[in-house]
Amino acid sequence: MESMYMTHPQNANEAGTFAAAQSLSGFNGVTQGTQSMTPPQADGKPAANQMANGSTQQNGVVPATPAATPGAGAQGGVSGIVPTLQNIVATVNLDCRLDLKTIALHARNAEYNPKRFAAVIMRIREPKTTALIFASGKMVVTGAKSEDDSKLASRKYARIIQKLGFNAKFTDFKIQNIVGSCDIKFP
Repeated sequence: MESMYMTHPQNANEAGTFAAAQSLSGFNGVTQGTQSMTPPQADGKPAANQMANGSTQQNGVVPATPAATPGAGAQGGVSGIVPTLQNIVATVNLDCRLDLKTIALHARNAEYNPKRFAAVIMRIREPKTTALIFASGKMVVTGAKSEDDSKLASRKYARIIQKLGFNAKFTDFKIQNIVGSCDIKFP
């Protein structure tokens, strides 16, 4: 590059230099392209697989790994920030084919509009959840506030389907997603 100030890297080597610490300014007496992005070990020496010029022995790529947050514990860390669960999404296989029209006509709190969506939407009050029940026997349960509530609600939906005369079994329960929120005490 002609200029001492790099605005856009032209190749992979320059990209690594561009992103490395102190390379944006080009000063501080550091020759560009020689600093390592891998943090040193506790004794201040480079890692065993790292050569003096900053490259690695395996494939020549130096991974950029962030350092661990100091003082972070297992339960909310030192900051005292504790997340609150807002929603849990789980899936269940009922292991049988289902007639969605029959379910919609005979179950309470169930709606089915096949032109709009190919599943029965069923709701229960306790735990307050919504289930999407598909003809394949697969079911998605959303809205629970804990893992236990999610499993309990899933079992309740399976029991409702059984009472309608289907040979439903409660199999392959799996939590797919958990959404939480917390107050980080920032205005």
